[in-house]
Amino acid sequence: MGVTIEQFASDCSRILNAEPGPAGRQKVCALLREALSDEQFVAATLTDDVPERKVLYEDPKLGFCILAHHYRGAKESAPHDHGPYWAIYGQGRGETDMTDWELVEAASEQKAGKVRKKKTYRLEPGMAYLYNEGDLHSPSRAGSTRLIRIEGRNMEKVKRLQFEPVQ
Repeated sequence: MGVTIEQFASDCSRILNAEPGPAGRQKVCALLREALSDEQFVAATLTDDVPERKVLYEDPKLGFCILAHHYRGAKESAPHDHGPYWAIYGQGRGETDMTDWELVEAASEQKAGKVRKKKTYRLEPGMAYLYNEGDLHSPSRAGSTRLIRIEGRNMEKVKRLQFEPVQ
């Protein structure tokens, strides 16, 4: 039997309790890659009925949450960070082209920040990538995709600043 979301969440909590910083997050990212290589885990967590955003687990002590996403068709997001929090994107099905951005001008609540493209790379099934606080990125999907994302906090409850690309 493959790993369950309950086991995965428990392992993430154990790791992040022991190492709450970037080193612990890298371990969680590696754990997600391992889980995404388990076809039973992918099939059980990224089902056809998953909406664009579904919270699978929210840690009552640490506040991180594990989400399932099912994007139907093409979708592109603007450059963003996760405010004072981190995120791990794990590709389950389909492909995501991810762009990393360099901050040119800081954002404020009154004005969008300016960013410049650094690099673009492809996330394929089984891959996972950590974005620490302030890491600017933007996903682009040419077709339907399914992914697991772990957020340092549930981003539905966090106000984020806007960023726009410049040359």
